[in-house]
Amino acid sequence: MINTLVAKVKRVLQGCRAIAASEEDVKLLGSVGSPFVIRVQIALALKGIDYKFVPENLANKSELLLKYNPVYKKIPVFVHNEKPISESLVILEYIDETWTQNPIFPSDPYQRAMARFWCKFIDDKCVAAALKSVFLVDEKERKKAREELLNVLQFLENELKDKFFGGKEIGIVDIAALFIPLLQELAEFQLFTSEKLPKLHKWSREFYKHPIVKECFPLKEQQLAYYKAVAGILAALLK
Repeated sequence: MINTLVAKVKRVLQGCRAIAASEEDVKLLGSVGSPFVIRVQIALALKGIDYKFVPENLANKSELLLKYNPVYKKIPVFVHNEKPISESLVILEYIDETWTQNPIFPSDPYQRAMARFWCKFIDDKCVAAALKSVFLVDEKERKKAREELLNVLQFLENELKDKFFGGKEIGIVDIAALFIPLLQELAEFQLFTSEKLPKLHKWSREFYKHPIVKECFPLKEQQLAYYKAVAGILAALLK
C-alpha cells in the first residue's frame, strides 16, 4: 500500500517537473550526426525534456554559436534560459542536476567520481582511436589504430558488470561511450568481434537497440555526411 502511494507521488512529481521544463527556454546548438551532440540529445530524451534544436554549419559558424561559445567556438552548446553551457560531458552533468527525474549519474559520491573518471577515459583514450579505426584511408595505419583501440577498450570490457555501465538502465558512462556502438554500426559491427570483447560487443547491440537511443541516432547517411564535413574542415586547416 505504502509502496504504491510512494510510486504515485513520484509519478506526479516527475509530471510536474516535465511541465515546468516545457515552460522553460531550452535550446541545443549542434550538427546532425555529431556524436557529442547525440550525447546531449539522449540525455534530454531520457529526462523527457523538450528543446529547440538549432542546426549549425561546421564550415560557416553562426553568430549565435560564436556568441554562446566564444572560447572554443564548437558544438554542442546547450542554452537554458539564455545561460549557455558548452562541452558535452559538462552539459550532461548540468542536465542531470537541473532535472532530477531519471538520473544518469549514480547517487553515491564514489560511484559518481568513478563515472566521471571513465567518461574522461573515453574522451582521452577511446574517441580518437575509434575514429581512426574507421576513417583512416591508409590500411596499415587503420589496422594500427584498431589495435590501439582494442587495447583501450579492454579496460571498458573489464569495467562492464551489468547490461549497461549504469546497471540495468542507461547511465552517464553509456552515453559517453556511444562512439563505440555508433562506429560499430557504421563499420557493420566489424570494429571488434564478440570473440575479442564479448561483453562490450553485447553492450553495443543492447545500447544501439534501446528505443531512446534509436530515436536519437541519426541515419547512417547523416553520420557519414557529418564525418565527411569534419574531414574537409581538418584538411583545409592542414593546407
